Amino acid sequence: MTSPFLTSGWRQAHLGHWLDLACRRFDARVLALMAANDRMPLALANLAGRGKLTASHIHITRHLALEGSRLTDLAACAGVSKQAMGKLVDQCEAWGLVQRQADPRDARACRVVFTAAGTSWLQAFQEAVTQAQLEVEMAVGSEVATVMALGLEAYAA
Repeated sequence: MTSPFLTSGWRQAHLGHWLDLACRRFDARVLALMAANDRMPLALANLAGRGKLTASHIHITRHLALEGSRLTDLAACAGVSKQAMGKLVDQCEAWGLVQRQADPRDARACRVVFTAAGTSWLQAFQEAVTQAQLEVEMAVGSEVATVMALGLEAYAA
């Protein structure tokens, strides 16, 4: 008799697997919508369209406070190391999405803030997330989408 542990089906048929696939699909859709958004800065839209912007770049968008954030706080919110976030911020800074400014409360620290292009990126992100959420609702139905959102919010809290 074969042990259930040795069969492979369970590894692709559990909640974590479905959440991972759903998150990847959602983020890919958000990036595609952003690439097609006319208000998105052209250089960033081109990067998104060529696959150079990834879900990793969305971490900055999701977690960077509107008034700016210290790199360590940004990394902690995104759940990545300070070094990994530093590389991501370097890349986004080179693309004109964010910039580093002196922290007025601590001369040793700097704050990461959105640039004007970054603010346009943020608006395109909001529009893309709204559209992607509507597409989820259309795919699974409004009631199921509501239950999913409530359940995931409760689970993540």
